[in-house]
Amino acid sequence: MKGVNYREIRGMPYVRREYIRGKPQIKIAKFSSGAAKGEYDFKVELLVTEKMQIRHNALEAARLAANKTMAKAGDASFFSMLRVYPHVILRENKMIATAGADRLQEGMRRAFGKAMGLASRVSPGQVILEAHVKASNLELAKQGFKVASSKLGCPTNTRVVPLREPTITEDE
Repeated sequence: MKGVNYREIRGMPYVRREYIRGKPQIKIAKFSSGAAKGEYDFKVELLVTEKMQIRHNALEAARLAANKTMAKAGDASFFSMLRVYPHVILRENKMIATAGADRLQEGMRRAFGKAMGLASRVSPGQVILEAHVKASNLELAKQGFKVASSKLGCPTNTRVVPLREPTITEDE
């Protein structure tokens, strides 16, 4: 099925992995990347504006897109962190999808289904991605987060938080 089918939150989250045979593997390779220790001026955050579920492959695609854009300035010029973890296990009741399948199988109502992916449930205002950048790379980080938001399939906002007070230099 498509990712659109799992966007809406329905019912209780299915998270108890000890009861599941054939658990799906998480697609997210790294949750943080870049230089963790550094003198950064700004923190850029990607916020969700709706309550929904985001699949793990969409989170990984957004992380890769943002990091690839920010890495144009150099790998040591930023520190990014994925702030959500996909706990919820998504299930799918597979049906026959060949020609004439409508006459062979109508399916079972409220069928349980097999585990086929993971998702994280997010609420409005929650931070998904966070990046610490220097003042010279702020526009590059904003551009990277704009590309990352297109991978998520939900409306997002970008918030810039200054990490330290700007120093005022006077030439007089």
